[in-house]
Amino acid sequence: MRQQGSSGRHLEMARRVLRIEADAVAALGDRLGAEFERAVDLILACRGRVIVSGIGKSGHIARKIAATLASTGTPAFFVHAAEAVHGDLGMIACDDVLIALSNSGENDELLTIVPLIKRQGGRLIAMTGNAASSLAKEADAHLDARVDEEACPLNLAPTASTTAALALGDALAVALLDARGFDAEDFARSHPGGVLGRKLLTHVRDVMRPVAEVPVVGESMPVPEALLAMTRGGMGMVVVNNADSRLTGIFTDGDLRRAMEKLGDLRALPVGSLATRSPRTIEAGRLAVEAVEMMERHKVNQLLVVDADGTLAGALNMHDLFQAKVV
Repeated sequence: MRQQGSSGRHLEMARRVLRIEADAVAALGDRLGAEFERAVDLILACRGRVIVSGIGKSGHIARKIAATLASTGTPAFFVHAAEAVHGDLGMIACDDVLIALSNSGENDELLTIVPLIKRQGGRLIAMTGNAASSLAKEADAHLDARVDEEACPLNLAPTASTTAALALGDALAVALLDARGFDAEDFARSHPGGVLGRKLLTHVRDVMRPVAEVPVVGESMPVPEALLAMTRGGMGMVVVNNADSRLTGIFTDGDLRRAMEKLGDLRALPVGSLATRSPRTIEAGRLAVEAVEMMERHKVNQLLVVDADGTLAGALNMHDLFQAKVV
């Protein structure tokens, strides 16, 4: 095996690979048609699950397609074609749809299991690079993933062909997602442990401090006493209520600094005279990410949480959202 040391050649080769693979993916769009629609309809009508199978590099792509389908609303799993002919075929039932990947369309293991699956009533979607292949001819729907050339300079290693198959699998998964009306909350439910799940499933009520833990003072309370309540509360603010115990404002550490710069001695002043009226509020049932967006848009660090009638239900600050890993 010869080695060449030109860094310029390395870049040239890398750009060639990317260009060939990009062209291969772009060409897929022009070939989509009735067969793709038939594949989508077969999966939407499926009363079982989608099984995706392949071997070698196609097997790796099949595994990823199965994972993408499963996470976007189409129950799916991967079965290795070689394992299927040695017992795992029992994982495939009559109500299932098999998506079989083979660039040549002549893979022996896949061609062995196809008649057995079809005999029990299963449906077959073939994804190949050869529409005249045995696998394509047996299929109920054939997805044409052919490429003009591999990105490998020897035109041997599966490169452009696997990229095209992966992109075609993504196209199928997204078309199904759209057809099912699968939305962001559905996606989050299948990813509860990730960042997306936390952002889409966490509500304000889950991270707010309940009203019993929120420092609340009357409008007439002197500023020094209000500052003590603010310190005990540990939220960098106090809620200000009127004589009827109705929310009228908020007094934050930022309000304190601004008032000191402007007025100097605040000891004789009631906190209500310095409070911010009509403070920013959010309802407990809103998503926590909406609270983040509101805080960032209005450049505030605290939000009061209210019920539908405007009654104080709790409060939160940016630190609470950081702790919940919503930010």
